[in-house]
Amino acid sequence: MKPSIFFLLATSFTTSLSATSWPEFRGPNGDGVATAENVPVTFGETESLKWKTELPGRGWSSPVFDGKTLWVTTAEEIFPDEEEKTRILKEAGEEEKVFASRQVATRIELSALAVDYETGKVLKTVELANIDNPQTIHTLNSFASPTPVLADGVLYAHFGAFGTFAIDTEAGSIRWQTKIDLEHGVGPGSSPVLHRGRLILICDGVDRQFVTALDATSGKALWTTDRPEMRAATGDQKKSYNTPVVVTGKDGREQLICMGAQWLVSYAPETGEEIWRLDHGDGFSVVPRPVYSPKTGLLYLSTGYGKPELLAVRIDGKGDITGSDKIAWREAKRIPARPSPVLVGDELYVIADGGVASCFDAGTGTLHWTERVDGNYCASPLFADGHLYFSSQEGAVTVVKPGRTFEVVARNTLEGTLMASPMALDGNLIVRSGTALYRFSK
Repeated sequence: MKPSIFFLLATSFTTSLSATSWPEFRGPNGDGVATAENVPVTFGETESLKWKTELPGRGWSSPVFDGKTLWVTTAEEIFPDEEEKTRILKEAGEEEKVFASRQVATRIELSALAVDYETGKVLKTVELANIDNPQTIHTLNSFASPTPVLADGVLYAHFGAFGTFAIDTEAGSIRWQTKIDLEHGVGPGSSPVLHRGRLILICDGVDRQFVTALDATSGKALWTTDRPEMRAATGDQKKSYNTPVVVTGKDGREQLICMGAQWLVSYAPETGEEIWRLDHGDGFSVVPRPVYSPKTGLLYLSTGYGKPELLAVRIDGKGDITGSDKIAWREAKRIPARPSPVLVGDELYVIADGGVASCFDAGTGTLHWTERVDGNYCASPLFADGHLYFSSQEGAVTVVKPGRTFEVVARNTLEGTLMASPMALDGNLIVRSGTALYRFSK
């Protein structure tokens, strides 16, 4: 089934969409939908490969593109031996049962890399910070996981509590930098969003939970709003790693949607004033970025760790909408805790962390199909040129035709771990592994 006419019209009249730029996490609209044409569906370490560039350090952040240059963030790490790691974790007060799931570095060096789109050559390495004894992170995380955002010659690179930087992309220099005092628990994950001169950050740690907007020119805080009070007994169930979205409802009102542990909250992006809130349950460590459909007026989101649920929420509420009729439908089976959903026409697609993909009717929640796609998943799916791309941690990229029946078009294999979400541009696909950046061309 092809995307609906509404979808095609909506994307053609959305001025922020472009097949020649990719400025933030999940693309121009932050929803994993590309307008690119002639995107490769079969590719590999030799097939359709334009170039492959090995990158210094490691990072799960997705690349961004300004029409000429690709930018990625990375962290070069120095790790202790096992004996030293155990000592550090004990001194930090960690329980022994979590030692195996923690990464400990004695030093990290954070950088932003400019990569030439045509050749794959690293043009600039902008050194940002050297940090001794950083907070520990989860083994599934990296020290450079949040995706930066590009606008008007400035790259805004966010590393959670490790620092936030505004980088002049032409000069390769730092315009401003700031640090937010926060204990992430298992490392940073929320990507920044830029809206009308405000750099918006979700800061849901184990010690503090709030949303803040920084002046994009100076880095100074414009507003900071605390999250609603939570019933969780420990900070571990209060933390979250979501990336916000800015949507416009059918009433023309702009809303900053910030998913977190227990609460889904809508704020006024100019002031941080709360518009409405929804208690979604006991989900925490929320990673998937919500997507919004102007056609249905519904916001689609996953409730995160614990037992993930998929909710379709009407965004026209005020105050506490818990218990109201604002949840249009919900699904509790085979829902991701990490990959974001993607909306194509009248269908909503998700892939669970363990590799089960599902297709729902976006308006009613009716399940059209659910099928296994081999692998484990952190990266969010991409829709480009009539195809869905699912990238597994094991390096497999499965290409599926969207519609009410399941149809695999291609299965591709790359070296390394795929945690970053891919990018589609006209005639090209950009994929980042943990240590390399690929460009595939038709």
